[in-house]
Amino acid sequence: MRAIYARPPTDEERQVLEAGLKSKQGITVRRSQIILLSADQQLKAGQIGKQLGLSDQLVRNILHDFNDRGAASLEPGSRARHDDQRAFDDAARERLREIIRQSPRRYRFDTSLWTLELLAEVSFQEGLTAERVHFDTVSKTLMELGIHWSRAKHWIHSPDEHYGRKKSAGIG
Repeated sequence: MRAIYARPPTDEERQVLEAGLKSKQGITVRRSQIILLSADQQLKAGQIGKQLGLSDQLVRNILHDFNDRGAASLEPGSRARHDDQRAFDDAARERLREIIRQSPRRYRFDTSLWTLELLAEVSFQEGLTAERVHFDTVSKTLMELGIHWSRAKHWIHSPDEHYGRKKSAGIG
């Protein structure tokens, strides 16, 4: 493997690197140290890694980043995933919107009320998702679609013939 070194920093970059040594962010301090050790002392990635207690590959990544982007490489980037993690793609979301407007009996369920669990099951059966998703995923997807889901409520009906009078009179 060919040794990699940081390119000589410009005067502006050197000022930023030296200021980075005093930064409150540890990552900025560490990156500044790596780049300055490589640029000023021509140390190899393995030597810098041993001196600072880091892996050779991490040092190489930082040096490559500095050589490509300059002083902007001192700032930590987003650690979030950049790929689409949604269980339902756009087409599947629209199909889910259509499904909830139909009766669950159409999909061979013994109820006329949708639950989030049933929607998760139908989503998998219909190929909207690659695997069976949790009902919370369905709930979140519905919220993103602007559909406010609430659980179906079963009201209690008393067999007492005086139930209505008692309830409205505040007795019971």
